[in-house]
Amino acid sequence: MSGEEARGSPRPATPLLRWSRSVRPRRENLRADLVAGLTGAVSAVPDGMACGLLAGVSPVHGLYATFVGPIAGGPGASTQLMRVTTTSAAALAAASALEGVSGADRSGALVWLTLLAGVLMAVAGALKLGRYVRFVSQSVMLGFLTGLALNIAFGQLDDLTGTTAHGSLALVKAWDVVSHPGLWSWPSVAAGVSALAILVTLSRTRFSQLSAVLALVVPTLLVVLTGAGVARVHDTGEIPQGVPLPSLPAFSDLSSGVFVGAVTVAFVVLVQGAGVAEAAPNPDGSRSRTNLDFGAQGAANIACGFFGAQPVGASISATALNITAGARSRWASIFAGGWVLVFLVALSGVVGTVAMPTLAAILVYAALSSLRPRQVRTLLYAGSTPAIALVVTFVATLLLPVAAAVGVGVIVSLLLQLNREAVDLRVVRLLPRPDGAGPVERPAPRTLHDHEVVVLDVYGSLFYAGARTLQRQLPDPAGATDAAVVLRLRGRTTLGATFFVVIAQYADQLEAGGNRLYLSGLSAEVLHVWESRVLAEHLANVRLYPATDVVLGSTHAAWLDARARRVGRPDEPPSAG
Repeated sequence: MSGEEARGSPRPATPLLRWSRSVRPRRENLRADLVAGLTGAVSAVPDGMACGLLAGVSPVHGLYATFVGPIAGGPGASTQLMRVTTTSAAALAAASALEGVSGADRSGALVWLTLLAGVLMAVAGALKLGRYVRFVSQSVMLGFLTGLALNIAFGQLDDLTGTTAHGSLALVKAWDVVSHPGLWSWPSVAAGVSALAILVTLSRTRFSQLSAVLALVVPTLLVVLTGAGVARVHDTGEIPQGVPLPSLPAFSDLSSGVFVGAVTVAFVVLVQGAGVAEAAPNPDGSRSRTNLDFGAQGAANIACGFFGAQPVGASISATALNITAGARSRWASIFAGGWVLVFLVALSGVVGTVAMPTLAAILVYAALSSLRPRQVRTLLYAGSTPAIALVVTFVATLLLPVAAAVGVGVIVSLLLQLNREAVDLRVVRLLPRPDGAGPVERPAPRTLHDHEVVVLDVYGSLFYAGARTLQRQLPDPAGATDAAVVLRLRGRTTLGATFFVVIAQYADQLEAGGNRLYLSGLSAEVLHVWESRVLAEHLANVRLYPATDVVLGSTHAAWLDARARRVGRPDEPPSAG
């Protein structure tokens, strides 16, 4: 290549260069993103305030999160249309973590929780832990989100009816409210029901994007004009004026419970964010990168912590609204945060007058709208394993604190994975075809016979329970003499310790009867581990055959060697085709 050609050839784009190109605003997208951002901001204000109420703190914490989250999280997200803002799942997880914190210390503890959760998310992205999200099964996640939605709805009935509920669980509190209608504040019920009516009525009209704002404003105006005794936002505490300045609460508000809650919030946010990324493909066709999204949500939460906001994450509803409103780039989300900041400066004095039942109505409506009965019904009929996982996680979410329910979900996911590895493993025998066109698969024999060479192939994972399942499906060598087993392992780059134990035991059983074990198709990575000093001593009676670029080439070679040393009738080897 000449010097001129070298100078003229384009340089490969570095990750930093690709990021700078995606962040740079484009003139042709500016108007659409500004309008989409404004639409999102109008919806974000009531949603954010409602999430503050859900977290058990002043709604202002949620309001601050709706402008900090999109501005801080938008630039770094690989999912370009994803909006990082308040979510009911993160708010409920935060509320559960702070349940034992007194009212005076609750705001400071929430800010520390948000900051720590952001650090954990950023670390998860830096350590590239995104690949582990796929181990959380759909049935577990659906059961968890369904339980959360009902907990949110149950937990708002006291504010909706203007009563004080008693009980440690949302379900118990809801029953306490429903069973004592004589304690209801009927003006509060009227405000809440009218807000719900507005939400339901406008949900299927062209005014649906304004339904949350109207559900907030109209009943509140009626409450103000009539002077009804309905709780207002300013009853929860002082409403700061203007824009908050970066600060940190007292270190005395930091505790071990706050750290545990931060772990729970980080897990909930990251798993939900991975689901949002799948549902929101990038307009330019580029693929989302889970670890970058982890880092973006971490940066958003760290920034929220410094500005006194509550935890944020990738919001399913806000992202869907972003796309519906015509967003074309990540700047729509950033503009949404900017618009909320403008609203906050201009209307901060009005926030305190909002009627609390209207916020409760918004949460109830959002929670019930998030239920997916069709998906639940599908998984319940998909088999016993997903049905059990869904029901167990759902019940745990209703009856346990969020941190404990998350733990149950993780354990159920791991058990499902191990069970799948064991159940999905299948061992087949490879036999030659008469025309020599290639081997055919047949069920693996249960026993090994004298002078027999059996070639086996394995489908499924060989880790943990999968290796033990393999042990049960290998032909029993008891009573056989001068036989051989060729086990094909092509395509596997790692094999667990349990597999090595199983193979060592099987090789010893074969050798006791004068039989032999051959392993074919071994990758360089597996050979490197196998040839270490310790393994070489314990598995010296196993014959190893490295993989070749010819499919079944090493298996063919192993078969020939096994055939050459046995006594008996020769068979045709499996074809290398």
